Amino acid sequence: MTRPSTFSKADDPWSRIWFDTSPRHLAGPGDPRHVTQALRAGGWKNYADPDYPHIVLASPDFRHTLVLEPAADTYSAWWRISSQRWHASFGGNTPAEIIAGFTDALLLPAPVAEPDVWPTLQAAGWTYERDERGNESARHPDGITTMERRATLTSDYFSWSAEVALPTGLGGHQRLWHAYFDDRTPRHLLAAFATALTDPAPVPRGHYDVPLSHLVTQVERGAQGEQLAAAHDARLKAIRAAARKARRSSAPTTHPAPAPPTETAAAAARGR
Repeated sequence: MTRPSTFSKADDPWSRIWFDTSPRHLAGPGDPRHVTQALRAGGWKNYADPDYPHIVLASPDFRHTLVLEPAADTYSAWWRISSQRWHASFGGNTPAEIIAGFTDALLLPAPVAEPDVWPTLQAAGWTYERDERGNESARHPDGITTMERRATLTSDYFSWSAEVALPTGLGGHQRLWHAYFDDRTPRHLLAAFATALTDPAPVPRGHYDVPLSHLVTQVERGAQGEQLAAAHDARLKAIRAAARKARRSSAPTTHPAPAPPTETAAAAARGR
């Protein structure tokens, strides 16, 4: 059966000319398969309704789920990631490469010691502040990008957030994207998100295929469809190999049954 002749973004990366786009945190959503196919390569399965425009992935042990449901408002929570203890969400304009920093870490064993998040941001030139209530925040040098751990005004319950918010000139803000994390979210996942957020490497985007073109720099790159596809395939291959290794290391160790004694050994035993 032949496919109908039609254009779709699923035909990427061959359907357009690509540009190195930086900074990545202002580059727009990108290709969601950078997240979803990586999780599937790690053993997650898709349980979505094929007649509904969403993706529902679950880890092999069902401890973690991801739902991607596009909405009319790109600021709303298109991406929702949950476990038995915590949850996180990302708006529609959050770059897939930054979300992947978080979700890729879900495929790896948790470290023995949980890392601190703030040194990663400070090393990238972000300014860090902590107030008397224990609220913490870091701000990107561009003045519009922040990450915070903050309690609500009416309780001591903390939550994490990251966002890009542009001033409108009328005292308000236009939010480009927003991420939310429950305070029970493991710190190594938050640290992985911060690492991806501050990564200076550009990301591939189509010309002007960004939410706000005046905020980014786009340079036509040498790597186009074939090379981008090869890099993506190599990424998935590495994830599959790591997932196989993790499954082997976590498999219960079985001890072979002892071999039956030889005639000489049996005779020696009788002689004793």
